[in-house]
Amino acid sequence: MNFPTPLIEGTLIKRYKRFLSDIQLLSGEVVVAHCPNTGSMKRCQQDGARVWLSESDNPKRKLAYTWELVEVDEVYLACINTGYPNKLVGEAVANGVIKELSGYAEQKAEVKYGEKSRIDWLLTGDDGGKCYVEVKNVTLLEEDGLGYFPDAITERGRKHLYELAKMVEEGHRAVMLFCVSHTGIDSVTPAAHVDEKYAKAFEEVVARGVEVLAYRVAIDLNGMAISARIPVLMPVFD
Repeated sequence: MNFPTPLIEGTLIKRYKRFLSDIQLLSGEVVVAHCPNTGSMKRCQQDGARVWLSESDNPKRKLAYTWELVEVDEVYLACINTGYPNKLVGEAVANGVIKELSGYAEQKAEVKYGEKSRIDWLLTGDDGGKCYVEVKNVTLLEEDGLGYFPDAITERGRKHLYELAKMVEEGHRAVMLFCVSHTGIDSVTPAAHVDEKYAKAFEEVVARGVEVLAYRVAIDLNGMAISARIPVLMPVFD
């Protein structure tokens, strides 16, 4: 997946009101960019960090710039645009990159299921067997290459875990797939220190048959692609 336009480098001044960010471009101009991330962005919004923006020429847009990437700890690249993980996973499944999800005849996005929810990807085999794939974006790195999800309390995320477990009970396959959009993360675990209820629910649904995968995304200034599977560790509780 390539970025829509060549990226423009800048420096983060601040993020505010969730969807807005002030960015100083290399020219010295300060612009307001759309922040396509509703989460906490913990450790991905450090003041003074290098960032990269895309620019749209759509006259109907209120903001021409979109914040796409951030340099974390002056070393790693992370993608903060949460609109990309589902697309990346969908492309990877279609191209056979995610071997654990290969061999299905049909692939559909955003299919209604559960209690007023939509599954990110529904895969259907020639025999009618179904695989429900929920995609979660991981960008929180705290130490030693270990990535955490979530980066804030998520009742919605916990609901999705139980809905996946319900699909298993109904005889289907269900997969929680962590899309790791941070080049410094080597393994993933539920963040019990951030949302203990989510971590306990994760542990429960895995025992009930929900499968878990994590794939890291290769990121550069041209684009991104699913690259390699990395380990998922069970949560640790204090």
